[in-house]
Amino acid sequence: MITQKMKYALKALMVLAEERTGERRPLRIEDIAQRSGTPKRFLEHILLDIRNAGYIASTRGRSGGYLLIKEPAQVPLSELLRMIDGPIAPLPCLSRRSYQKCDDCTDEASCRIRKVFAEIFWSYLVLIDSLTLADLVGVPAAAEQILAAPTRPSSDSDSAAGL
Repeated sequence: MITQKMKYALKALMVLAEERTGERRPLRIEDIAQRSGTPKRFLEHILLDIRNAGYIASTRGRSGGYLLIKEPAQVPLSELLRMIDGPIAPLPCLSRRSYQKCDDCTDEASCRIRKVFAEIFWSYLVLIDSLTLADLVGVPAAAEQILAAPTRPSSDSDSAAGL
C-alpha cells in the first residue's frame, strides 16, 4: 500500500505534467497545492525531494515556481515509490537495494514464506517497473474497467463456485 505522502507526490506531479502539456509555466507551490488538493506544508518537503532527484526544477522570483523538466514517460513510478516510501519489497530479504536477512530465518534457500512472496513480488515488480507518470496523466483502459466495475460483497455461493 502506498503512503499518503506518496499520493501527495503523485498528485503534485500529475498537476505539473498537465501544466507541461499546457502553458508550460512554473507553478507556485500554492497553485500546485490547490489544484492537487494537497496540504501546502507537506508539499514543500515532497517537492524538494523530487527536485533533488532531477524530475522537477524550481525557479525563484515573481514568476517562479516548480516545473516538470522530464517527459512524463521518463518519470518511473517505481523510482518515486522507493524515493518517497522506501523499499517496496514485502520482505527485507527480497529487497535488491535494501537487502537485510530476516532475523527469524535460518535458511533463505528453503524458506517457504520467502519463495511464495518472491513470486508475488516478481509479478508486482514487472508491472510497477513498467509504469510512469504518463500512465497516471492518461488513465489506462484497464484502470477504467476496474473502477467502473460494481463492487459487491462476496457471498458463499461465489466462494463455492471459485469466484
